[in-house]
Parts: sequence; C-alpha cells; structure tokens
Amino acid sequence: MMQAAYATSLPAVIRGEEAFQAARRQKRNAALLGAAVILVCLVVAAWISEAHPATLWAGLPRIGEYFIRILPDLRWDRLFADAETEGSIAFWFYRLPEWALLIVETANMAALATLLGSALSPALAFPAARNIAPSGIIYQLTRRFLEALRTIPEIVYALIFVWAFGVGALAGILAIALHSAGANGKLFAEAIENADMKPWDGVTAAGGSWFAACRFAILPQVLPNFLSYLLLRFEVNIRSASVIGFVGAGGIGEELYKVISFNYYEEISAIILLIILTVACVDLLSERLRHAAIGRLEAAR
Repeated sequence: MMQAAYATSLPAVIRGEEAFQAARRQKRNAALLGAAVILVCLVVAAWISEAHPATLWAGLPRIGEYFIRILPDLRWDRLFADAETEGSIAFWFYRLPEWALLIVETANMAALATLLGSALSPALAFPAARNIAPSGIIYQLTRRFLEALRTIPEIVYALIFVWAFGVGALAGILAIALHSAGANGKLFAEAIENADMKPWDGVTAAGGSWFAACRFAILPQVLPNFLSYLLLRFEVNIRSASVIGFVGAGGIGEELYKVISFNYYEEISAIILLIILTVACVDLLSERLRHAAIGRLEAAR
C-alpha cells in the first residue's frame, strides 16, 4: 500500500517541480529582459549626453592631477611650526579665524533656513497627504506646489534673491528655506500617509474638526519622523549653504569661490576640509539629538 501511495504521489511531485522550474525560468527571463532594457537606456542616455568612454578615460588623470595640486605641501620637520613657516599646518590654515567665522555664518544660515522651511512644511504636508486631504483638488494643488518648490535648485533661488535683496546671507537663507519646504513637505506627507487611521476615526467620530484630528490623531504619531527629517535636512542644508555662496549668497561658499577662481590650491583644500569637518560634526550631533528626542517622544506616548 505504501508503494502504491508513493507511486500515486510521485507524478504530483514531478508536476510541482516542473511548475517551480517554469516559474523560476520565467522570473529569470524577466530579470534578464529588464537588465537589457536598462542597459540600452543607459547607452542611449550616454550617447545623447555625449558621455563617451574615451572622453571619460582621457579626463580621469586630470581629476587626479587637480587633487594633487590642492594637497598641501606639509613637511614633517616643520609640521607644527608657526604660521610663517611654509610646510606647517599653521601655514596651511593661516586664515583659520576668518574661515571659522564664515563656517559659523554658513551653519547659522542652514539652521535658520531649516527652521523656516520646516515651519512651512507641516502646513503643506497635511493637505498633501492622500489619506487626510480635505478634498482631491486641495491634495493635487498642494502636491504640485511642493513639487515646484523642491524642483527649482537652491542656486537658482539664490540668484533670484541676490538680484532682489542684494549680496548677502539673506538671499541664501530664503533660497534654502523654500527648497527645504518643498523637500520636507513631501517627506512629511508620506509619513502622514503611513500613519494609523484609527485615532483619526475616533477624533472625527467624536465631532472633532479636520484641524483637531490632524493635531491630536496624526501629529503625535508622525512627530518623531518629522524631527528625524528636520535634522537630516539641516545636514543637507549645511552643504547647500556652502554651494550657494558661489553666487554671492553669503557663507563660506563665497570664500571658496574666490580661492578657486584665483587658483589658490592649498586654500581650496583647507576650506574643503573645514566644510567636511563641519558636516561630520553636525551629523554626529544630529544623530545624538535625534535618538534622544525620539526616545523621549516614544516614552511620552
């Protein structure tokens, strides 16, 4: 009887194995087809944009040559000498007090722009969330407005505001704030769309208004995400504030543009190193603040 049962079940096992192998081949063929399509698209895009391999190969050594040029000429026997001695760290950073003030100005620009942009983001994020938008028209209009804000680069905003308000930090702050509002608004809206709707149903069933439901049902759930995105945006804005200084919007970017224009190679590397260290410090500080604040918010809930 056991042999008969085994003989009966064997065709079913074979059919199952054949179906599995067929599905596996189909999945493999689909993956190969997708990879081929992507490869063709990359080749076409490279051809249209004139990103020829020969040009890339010819230009790579020049990139290395530029990096070699901006490296400081440090010497072990003079490494810790004073700022008048060539080959020392002090000689490399001979304008450190001025650069430090510009770094502080850049960080202040980024912080103020982040606060301004993130203050506007929640007001746009709640109507831009599909699950709680008051109407389809408001949802579409708010979404398109957020797309417009974040699509325009900060440097374009900076050029407009420099023309309107003159050279200085104000133009950079406004430029970064508008772009931050669009970028964070999208992230905030997506966090709202992932929120649990049971509290929302409870508030609205008790007669609460749309604003009350947003405040008491959704905001406590998404506040840790909002804080995380805000701190991440601050890190991004430090880099943005360094770049938009190229168009006269204040901060260390203006100084970096000057030394690049005059080919002061060692000063270029010194300023870039200061920017990297600043971003790294902000990253470490933001990580600690984010974990501490999220822990407190979770404990309060």
